[in-house]
Amino acid sequence: MEVVVGRRPSVFVRPVSTEEGRRLQRISRTAKDPVRLRRAIVVLMSPQGQAVKHITFLMQVSEDYVRGVIHADNERGVDALHPKWSGGRRPAVGERVREAHPSDRPDVSRRLGPDRLLHVEPEQTR
Repeated sequence: MEVVVGRRPSVFVRPVSTEEGRRLQRISRTAKDPVRLRRAIVVLMSPQGQAVKHITFLMQVSEDYVRGVIHADNERGVDALHPKWSGGRRPAVGERVREAHPSDRPDVSRRLGPDRLLHVEPEQTR
């Protein structure tokens, strides 16, 4: 009886053109978003022949994360580097209500009057 122990196949990014490589390097140097930076570095390491295990060790991320980034890059290209931010919570007040009641909060100058807007009492001298 033979036991076959399976190992996940090596995953590498598709061949990267010179222009794409330069773009990835620029992103890895100038990215303000840490998610985009991390993804760009993973994609840069893969065409250099770095295995998934080596990338996970250097970047301190999971193998699934590296494989997901590589697969996404193979499918969508450089657009896969952008994180998919969700829209967040829905606004409590809808647009129709906002348009119907634009003056719910009068500004400070109308409420206090022009002479009391930034009026500071002088200190009394003794």
